[in-house]
Amino acid sequence: EVQLVESGGGLVQPGGSLRLSCAASGLTFSSYDVSWVRQAPGKGLEWVSAISSGAGRTYYADSVKGRFTISRDNAKNTLNLQMNSLQPEDTAMYYCAAKAVGTPITKWDEYNYWGQGTQVTVSS
Repeated sequence: EVQLVESGGGLVQPGGSLRLSCAASGLTFSSYDVSWVRQAPGKGLEWVSAISSGAGRTYYADSVKGRFTISRDNAKNTLNLQMNSLQPEDTAMYYCAAKAVGTPITKWDEYNYWGQGTQVTVSS
């Protein structure tokens, strides 16, 4: 059974930082593309960032480029998201998602394995 378990969310003031992690099991993690996807209150899903299998090429939504950094540790089956300069509009539930290679990496609806999410709230 594939499991993706996110952690690291919380309440942070504007301008602050958080580091999200996703622990994966039940799949050959290194062979999967993985992404972070978020859902703000009352809004739809928004793809945030992805990192490919193999070469580990990274991709970012324009809204987070320069502020967020995605990384993966294939030896530990872990995905991370370092979030800096957080703003209130970053408030959302953040999900870790995984998919097999061969489909567009930046389209959240291509992902077939999802975690339960971790809440990030940016507020003063």
